[in-house]
Amino acid sequence: MLGNLTIEEVNRKLLHIVAVLLPFTIFYFPLLVEVPRSYACYLIFSLLVVSLLVEYCRLNQSLFAEWFNQFFGSMMRAEEKRQLTGATYILGGSAICSLISLHSEFSAVTSFLCLSLFILGDAVAALVGKAVGQIKVGNKTLEGAVGCFVLCAFLAGLVFPQLPYFLDLWGGRIRISEIVIIAATVSILEFFPIKLGRFVFNDNLYVPAVATFITIWVHSGLVFN
Repeated sequence: MLGNLTIEEVNRKLLHIVAVLLPFTIFYFPLLVEVPRSYACYLIFSLLVVSLLVEYCRLNQSLFAEWFNQFFGSMMRAEEKRQLTGATYILGGSAICSLISLHSEFSAVTSFLCLSLFILGDAVAALVGKAVGQIKVGNKTLEGAVGCFVLCAFLAGLVFPQLPYFLDLWGGRIRISEIVIIAATVSILEFFPIKLGRFVFNDNLYVPAVATFITIWVHSGLVFN
């Protein structure tokens, strides 16, 4: 493998492709099934509860932990064997975004965009950083951040506008300035984790929500000014 990139890290990040089902559920499930957006919120929170129960059993029941590690242990980082996994944090971040989506249809499409960009951008940042990263800042690499930015800008500018209902609920075309700001926001928040003393907040939990709020604020400013 390239650089410090391992098969385990690749497999771990491939799970992010599966995780993209979460923002798609938040956005498309109510539209396709024709139910209130609260139903998607209930579904995401139910998955979070199940994940927390699994985590509790994994951390407190040795037999369950042994079984769990047989299937998923190779994809877990060392610190995750003593605390919550990234998957549960992603579900937590998705649950927050599902709550934001209840505010309005624009909030829903923005949550969908930012959560998707973070999930995929975070995966690319890790893979690029492990493969070719040379300029390190803490546990992150500048090359990974650039990879995250490029992917987010590409997806926001060329892919998401082609998806059903996206531009209708966005309120028209997505501007270049918005694309740059959104991509930069996700990349910067992913690159610089929030710390409180020695405690580092898991970016899976807060980055999608913060990016969503910033995007809503930026879009509102561009629309009304």
